[in-house]
Formats: sequence, structure tokens, C-alpha cells
Amino acid sequence: MGLLTEGSPLSWEETKKHADHVLKHGILQFINLYNKLKDRKHDQLKWGDEIEYILVRFDDANQKAQLALRAPDLLPKLQEKEHKAIETGETQALHSLWRPEYAAYMVEGTPGQPYGSYLACFNLVEGNMRRRRQEVQKLLHSDEAVLCFTAFPRLGCPSFTFPPLKVTPRDGVTHSLFFPDDAIFPAHPRYKTLSRNIRQRRGKKVAINVPIFKDKKTPSPFVENLAEFNDDPETKAAVKPDHIYMDAMGFGMGCCCLQVTFQASSIDEGRFLYDQLTVLCPILLSISAAAPIFRGFLADVDCRWDVISGSVDDRTDEEKGTAPLTTSRFHIPKSRYDSVDCYISPWGEGYNDVKLVVDEDLVKLMVESGIDNQLARHMAHLFIRDPVSLFSEKINQDDANESDHFENIQSTNWQSMRFKPPPPNSPIGWRVEFRPMEIQMTDFENAAFVVFIVLLTRVIISFKLNFLIPISKVEENMKEAQKRGASRTGKFYFRKDILTENVNSAASYQKCAKPSKNEYTKMSIDEIFNGKEGEFPGLIPLIKDYLKDVDLDVDTSCTLLTYLRFIRKKASGDLQTTATWLRNFVEKHPEYKHDSVVSEKINYDLMKACQAIANGEVHDSNLLIKRMKPASISEDGEVSDEEEDF
Repeated sequence: MGLLTEGSPLSWEETKKHADHVLKHGILQFINLYNKLKDRKHDQLKWGDEIEYILVRFDDANQKAQLALRAPDLLPKLQEKEHKAIETGETQALHSLWRPEYAAYMVEGTPGQPYGSYLACFNLVEGNMRRRRQEVQKLLHSDEAVLCFTAFPRLGCPSFTFPPLKVTPRDGVTHSLFFPDDAIFPAHPRYKTLSRNIRQRRGKKVAINVPIFKDKKTPSPFVENLAEFNDDPETKAAVKPDHIYMDAMGFGMGCCCLQVTFQASSIDEGRFLYDQLTVLCPILLSISAAAPIFRGFLADVDCRWDVISGSVDDRTDEEKGTAPLTTSRFHIPKSRYDSVDCYISPWGEGYNDVKLVVDEDLVKLMVESGIDNQLARHMAHLFIRDPVSLFSEKINQDDANESDHFENIQSTNWQSMRFKPPPPNSPIGWRVEFRPMEIQMTDFENAAFVVFIVLLTRVIISFKLNFLIPISKVEENMKEAQKRGASRTGKFYFRKDILTENVNSAASYQKCAKPSKNEYTKMSIDEIFNGKEGEFPGLIPLIKDYLKDVDLDVDTSCTLLTYLRFIRKKASGDLQTTATWLRNFVEKHPEYKHDSVVSEKINYDLMKACQAIANGEVHDSNLLIKRMKPASISEDGEVSDEEEDF
């Protein structure tokens, strides 16, 4: 969720008074970090994953599944080992770290230590994920479960939490018709402060409208009668026909995702990786799609992305361009949670074909301080946003040794990629965070996606791959990725020749300054991952080529080939995305009336099925592959990937 500063939160009116101070000093803090650390090189590859979990209570007698508001009770217990390790200086022995998340039914878990550059580390990922879930499960009651699930299907429906809570549409933090304020994590002030200040800054509640899936008996047009929820003129104006309406930050930030952070060897490598991975964000969003149900209705999308984007959209009507610009500084095309708006490396500059809204004064300040124009414009674009959470104790800071003002803005720009400078006075290096993926139901699936993207970064660097396409095409791909069934039927802009250009060469830089339409075409997910003979090599075959040239023991080869086989089948359509599997479960349920409604009983059965799959009690061949036997390596270096019960 980002920066978790302790202190006394300010109201929006108080925060607004200090906005210019935060923006100016945030940039000064970045300038100081940059000038101190720009020449830092040769950091080792370190990486780690972040998983957000939901807590579910099963009422077997009444056939109901509800979100259990247990996080405030569980987190102190989950963090006991960490606190003791810090006291004794034995943090290297930690297996996991735990942090709060937006909702009281969520927890976030990461490995206790980052993984390193040895390929054998890949053998540890799935086991660590399993251990994390077990840590939480041990603290739960017998009728509760910890699940990896992107968007709880009946989030926002009556009594979706346990204990049930009342909504407060006329007062409180969110003014939501559906999401109670008390479902927000109460033990840290950041979350309610963000919710309140985003609503107050924009001058009204957030408005999220997701197209509903039109089944045979879905009313047309689909228009909800929200009078029973005590609606008002603001709600009536926000609701769109044939859409599922949501009105609170919790509908977005109450979703779960899978993120991976990499430490680069230098700032240049970090910027290079940021750009290359930016192109892959919509591709991985599509293949990991896992969110087809919102507020108890089947949606005509498969992903959470636009829901979260709308849930934290703090733009005023002036900034959105629906009213004349009078008091606001900028027209801002997108929410502060959205896809990347520009490449940040020199090789990506020519592909930035979308006009970037920036604070020109901050650009000038950074350029005069020694930061190149490309990176300065990226930061000045992030800093067109006001701070929406500020603590009184953190207004005045030492810009040479603190970075809270910078992180305040950086951490509330929730883009598909994040470029992260080292913290002040820290051994941590320059990092990039890969943020688009949706969470999968099993530790195996989540480990497979994490290992895949980490392996791909090694291939990108080793083979000097070049994925760059115009940033406008990446934006189009993000929209395509969210469509129902996009992983199987969608077409995505992708670069045709990713091998022949050395993107680190001066000649390549000159060529990249004038990209050609002939450089990219539309491909399917299958073609991007698995290749097309004579036309495109495919990401998985490239990874396998890379693995032939490294020293790989049999156990690690088995692990990697198992994960790659899973990703290959996911991309080819042999395996369903989680979103498709969930949709099919609902549509085949005997209680489903083909009206797009996911009832209490359907939701209960669905959550029970997900629990059984996550615990390994059920194997569904539409979703998962069998374990592979230990791989054999032939004399020519080929690694087998036979499927067999194991």
C-alpha cells in the first residue's frame, strides 16, 4: 500500500495548505538522493514478491461466505517474530514479513529476506508462499480461511463482512452506499485519511462503473434501483445504465494483487528494465486476469485495473476536463492509479508519443541540479498530483537525510510500474516494481508468475532484448487486457524484432529516436509467449535458450520447467485464466439464473471450491497442470518437461 508513516493525520483542508511545500521538498529530496547515488553501481540482483491475502469466514449453517475483519487482531501476532528479530539483530532468520493493507479483512505478506541472484532461489519461492499462508491459517478460527483472491465476489453486498457492519451514506469517511467505513483497516490512520481526502479533494464520492455481463435474463437496460440503499442526487448522476456501480475506495484498494520488486545493478539498468517491463504490463495483466465479479454481479471485464483506478481518482472536474480550468493547475487525463505514461530511459524517449503533463518549474529545477530531461519529466509528471495524506509530525523534514515528502507523492502514484530510488542512508539500491499482475488462487500459480517475470528480467539483460513500442500502444494494450476473454481472443501491439537491436548502443539510441510503424504488429497472447514460427521467437523459448547456457542443477531445472510449462499452457489457452474459471463456475452453478447475479449460495460454493483448490484438496485440470517429474538433461543441453504425477 505504500508509505506507512506514523503520526497525526491532517484533514484535506489542512493538507491542501501544505501541498506546495510537500511537492517542492519532495523534489529536493529526490535531487539529493539522485546526486548522492547516481554513480552507485554493481549492486547484486535481489528481488522479492508481495502477496495480499483476504480473510474469509464460512457460515456453513446458512451457506454464506463473508470477509472476516480479523486483520487488526492478527497482525500484532504475525509481526511478533519480526519485532523480536529486530531486538536481537537476527533478522536474517525471518521467513516472512507482514504489513497491514487497506481493509480490515486483508494482510500483506512478503519473504523475510529478498531472494538473490542464484537460480536455486527459485526453488524456495513456492514453499515460502505456502509457509506464509500457513502462518496466517494457524491464527484463524476453524470456520475461517486465508485465501489468495483478487476481488471478493460480493464485496459491497449487504452483510458481506463478519461481523456485519452498517454503512453511513450521509457521513463518515467514504459516504458509501455499500462499503462501511469500519471495514477499513483501523489500526493505521493512512487508510481512512486517504479515503476521506480523496473524496474531499474531488468534491464528491468516487464513481466506478464497470460494464455488466449481459446474460440471457439480464435486464436490458440494466439499471439498479438504489433507493433501498438510501441513494441521493449525486449517486443518481454517477450511475451509468448497463454498468455495476461502486462508490468507495474500498472497492479498488480492497482488491488483492501480486507484485514483484527487483534491485538493479545501477540506475541505468533500473531505467532500462523499467521501460522494457512497462511494455509487458498489459500482457501479464491479461494472462493473470482474475476479477470477473464485482458487487455480486458478473462483469463484462476480467480484471480489477479500472476499478482500482476509479476508486482513488481524486481529480476535480476541472482536472478531468469536464469543467473550465479556473482554480486547478492542470488538465490530467488519468487517475493517479493507472498505467505508465512515459518511458524513462534514453532509449525509450523516442517512443513517448503521448503528451506528458508535467510541472515545468520542477523540470527546470531538476535539470539545473544535474538530472537529465527524461528522468526529470517523469518525476515532474508524478508531482502534478497533490499529497492526499499528510501527518503533522512530518511537515518539516531534513531534505538531505529524509525522503518522506518524496515517498508521499511517489507512493500515491499507483502506476503499473514504479521506479524506486534507494532510501536515504541505506544499503538498498535502485529498484523497479512490477505491479500489474492479479493474484492467483494457489501458491503454485503465484510462484510460477513471479519466477517467470524474474527469469524474463535476466533474459532481457543478458540478451539485450528490446520490447519498446510507442507508449500510446501500451495504453491501448492495457484497455485490451481487461476485456472479457482477452487472454485467448485479444490482440496486443508488440514489437516484431526484439533481438537484433542492441538497445544499449549509441546507434540503437539514434534509431529509437525515430520509431517506425513497421517495428510492431498485433499478436495474440499465445504468439507473444510461445512464438510464431518464422515470425516471432516467443518469450518462453527465449527463456529456455537462456537456461541452456547457465549452470542448472536437476532440481532447479524441474522447478523452472514446471512453471514455464504452466505459463505456456496458460498463454496457449489450454488452461483457463482464473477469471474464466470463476465465470464458468458461476454460469454452471445450479442456482444461477442467467441474470448476471452471483447469489449468497453461489458465492459460498465458489469460495469453498477456491479454498479446496488452494489447499491442494482438489486438482482442476482446467486451471492447473500436474507436477513434473524431475527434469532430465540431455547431452546437448535440452531439458525435458514431461508431465507426470509427482
